[in-house]
Amino acid sequence: MSIKKLSRIRRNDPHFAREVAKYEQPLPSREYVLQVVEEQGKPVSFDELCTLLDIHQLEHEMFQRRLAAMERQAQLMRNRKGSYIVPEHASLIAGRIEGHADGYGFLVPDDGGDDLFLDAKQMSRVLHRDRALVRITGLDRKGRREGAIVEVLERANSRVVGRVLIEHGITVVVPENRRINQDILVPPDRKTRVKAGQVVMVEIIEQPNRHAQPIGRIVEVLGNYADPGMEIEIALRKHDLPFEFSSKAIEETRALADKVTKAEWAGRKDLRDLPLVTIDGETARDFDDAVFAEKKGRGWRLVVAIADVSHYVRPGMALDREAMERGNSVYFPRRVIPMLPEKLSNGLCSLNPDVERLAMVCDMDINNSGEIKGYTFYPAVFRSRARLTYNQVWSWLSAEAQPESDIHRALQPQLQALYALFHILLKARHKRGAIDFETIETMMLFNDQGKIDNIVPVYRNDAHRLIEECMLAANVCASAFLEAHQQPCLYRVHEGPTPEKLEGLRDFLKEFGLGLPGGEDPTAKDYGVLLEKIKPRPDAQLLQTVMLRSLRQAMYSPDNVGHFGLSYEHYTHFTSPIRRYPDLLVHRSIKAVLDGTRYTPGKWDEIGLHCSLTERRADEATRDVNNWLKCYYMRDRIGEEFAGTIAAVVPFGVFVALDSVYVEGLVHVSELGEDYFKYDNVKHLMLGERSGQRYRLGDRLQVKLVRADLETGRIDFVLATPAATAHVPTAKPAVKALAKSEQKSGSPASEKNPVVAKKHR
Repeated sequence: MSIKKLSRIRRNDPHFAREVAKYEQPLPSREYVLQVVEEQGKPVSFDELCTLLDIHQLEHEMFQRRLAAMERQAQLMRNRKGSYIVPEHASLIAGRIEGHADGYGFLVPDDGGDDLFLDAKQMSRVLHRDRALVRITGLDRKGRREGAIVEVLERANSRVVGRVLIEHGITVVVPENRRINQDILVPPDRKTRVKAGQVVMVEIIEQPNRHAQPIGRIVEVLGNYADPGMEIEIALRKHDLPFEFSSKAIEETRALADKVTKAEWAGRKDLRDLPLVTIDGETARDFDDAVFAEKKGRGWRLVVAIADVSHYVRPGMALDREAMERGNSVYFPRRVIPMLPEKLSNGLCSLNPDVERLAMVCDMDINNSGEIKGYTFYPAVFRSRARLTYNQVWSWLSAEAQPESDIHRALQPQLQALYALFHILLKARHKRGAIDFETIETMMLFNDQGKIDNIVPVYRNDAHRLIEECMLAANVCASAFLEAHQQPCLYRVHEGPTPEKLEGLRDFLKEFGLGLPGGEDPTAKDYGVLLEKIKPRPDAQLLQTVMLRSLRQAMYSPDNVGHFGLSYEHYTHFTSPIRRYPDLLVHRSIKAVLDGTRYTPGKWDEIGLHCSLTERRADEATRDVNNWLKCYYMRDRIGEEFAGTIAAVVPFGVFVALDSVYVEGLVHVSELGEDYFKYDNVKHLMLGERSGQRYRLGDRLQVKLVRADLETGRIDFVLATPAATAHVPTAKPAVKALAKSEQKSGSPASEKNPVVAKKHR
C-alpha cells in the first residue's frame, strides 16, 4: 500500500517516521500496537485490532507475523480465546529459565526483578535457557516468589551434548550440562548404532511438555568418555563455543597474501630499524605485542607495537562476523580455539621475528615519575628483532645467565632500559593505588595420553611484570585518545564494591579488629592500604580472599565508569586484537580518529554485553575442562590423605584446596561432625550448634579423598582426623579462580578476579 494512502489512524503512530524509513510498506510500530491494546482495557481479537489500526486485507499476513514476533518477545500474549492481551495485565512475567542440577529452577525476569522459583513439576515443561511466561502463584517455604509456567516463548536448546544410557532396551542421552536435568529419549534408529557410555550430539526433535520428556535423534558420535581430548570436545558443545570456521571465512583467509607486501607499507611509519622485541611464555604462538624503550632526556620513550589485525579483518567480512561471534580465543590445556584462523593468528598478524609485520603503534613519552606526558598513535611496519621468553629475559636481568648469541647480546642495553622504566612505572602504580593481590598460579603437565601427569605452581617474575606495565600504559593511552576525540568505543570497566558487599566485608573485618578506610565510597588505594597492613599477619591469605570476593567482575561497556582495581579513570583493551574482539574494535576506532571519520559498528552497549558474555563463556568452558582433568588425575589417589586450606564455605559444606596437588574438592556438611552445622555467609564459616566447632574460610584441614566422579566432575573428601580448626591459614592457593595456567587466557586474571597482578594484554 502507498504511504500516501495511509489513514490518519496509521499516521498517529508515534514511531511512524521510523517505520517509514525502515520499510517500504510500513506497519504500525510495536509500541503503537501495545498502546492501542492497552487503551482498550480488555482482550482484543485479531479482527478488532485490524479495525482499530486500519489494517487492510492485503496486510493481514504481514501484520500477523509482527504480532507473532511480539508474542515471542513476550510483549503480547493470547488468551484461550485467541485474543491479544498485555502480559502485565494478566500478572504474567516474562524471562529466561535457569535450571538447577537438582531438578528445580528459576525464572530470571527480563525486567530485572527478583527471580521466581519453579519446582520440578514446572521445570518438566522447559529446559535450561528457554524463555517463558510465568504466573506468580505465591511464596515457597523459604519466602521466595514461586511461579507456574503459562507459556514457553522460545526454545534455547536445539542440540545437546551428552552420554548414552541404555536400560531395558531404551536409549536416552543424559546431558552433560547438569542444568538440563531431563534425559532425552532417543527412538530406535538402525542407521545410528551407539553404545552405552559414548558421548554424542543429539538433536531435539520434540521439546518437553507437561506430559512427555524431550525426544531427539543422534546426529554425531564423538567417542568414548575417557578418550584423550574428549573433555574439550564436550566443553565446546556444552557451552556452544564456535570451533569451526565457515567456508566463506576460510575462503577470505586463503585470499590473503602469505607475507606483507611493499604496497601495504604505504602511509605507514617505517620502524624496521627500531629493535622491537616480543616477550611471551614458552608455549605462546600468537605474538601480538612488541616493545622498545630508551632514555630520552630526563624521561623515557616507550614504544608498544601491536599487530594490525584491523588491516586484514574488516567490517562486513565473514572473518569479522565470526570473530565477533567468538569474542575471544579460548585457551584450553594443550589446545587453543582461536578467534581468527591460524594463517592470521599465528602467521600474518603474529609478530614473528625477522619478518615485516604491520602494526598499530602507541609511542609514549614518560617522565621519571612514571607519568605519561604525551603519546601518539600511528600505523607502522617493523621487524621484530627476537622472540624472547619471560624466563629467558629474567635470567639475563637477574644475572643468573648470560646471553649466548650475538643477537641476544646486542639486545641487552634495550632490555636494561625496559627494566629501568619498569621500576619507574611500578612506583607510579603503587602511588596511584592499584590493588595487587598475591596469588599462586598453576600449570598442568601432561603425559603422552593427554592426561595430567602433575600440577605445578608457576611463579611470575619481573619480566612478566615488565610487559604488564607496558601494556597497561598503552591501554590507558588508547582510552584517553578515544575519549579526548569523543569517539565511542568499548571501555574495560570495573566498578567498586556494591553497598551490600561492602557492608559484608566490613562486618567480616570487624571480627579481626580491622577496618577498611574510605567511608561509603572506598577507593583502590584504600584496599591497598589494608592489604599492606595485613601482609605480616598469619591470616593474611584469609583476609585477602574475602577482600577479593567483595569486588565485582570487570566487563566491557561504552560507558566509561573507570577501572576500580587498576585505579584508572579510563581504561580500554588495545593490546591483544589477535585474541580479543574488543581490542580489534578499539583499533578501528583509533584509525577512524586518525582518518578524521567516525567508527560505528552497531549498538555499542549490545556489543559490550556480547563480548562480556563470550569472555564468561570461555571461562566456564576452560573451568569445566580443568575440573574434568583434575578429577581424572585424582581417580588413582582415592584413599590418600592431603593437607589443605578451606577455599570456600557454602551451605552444604566446605571446599578444600590441597597444598601439594592444587586440586579442590568438597567436604560435605554431613562429614563435618555429629552436629547440626549452621552456615554464616557474613563470617564465611560453618558453626556447630551443639559443639561450637567452627570451619572458617582459610582454616587448615587434613582430608582423605573418597570420590573422584568423572560423570559429575565431583571430588569429595572426608576429614582425615577429628578436626580442631587452626584458624591460622598459611599462604596457600586459596581460591580456585586464582589458580590459572601460565598460558595466555581470554582476559587477564587481574581483570577477571579482577585485580590480581598479571600480564594485561
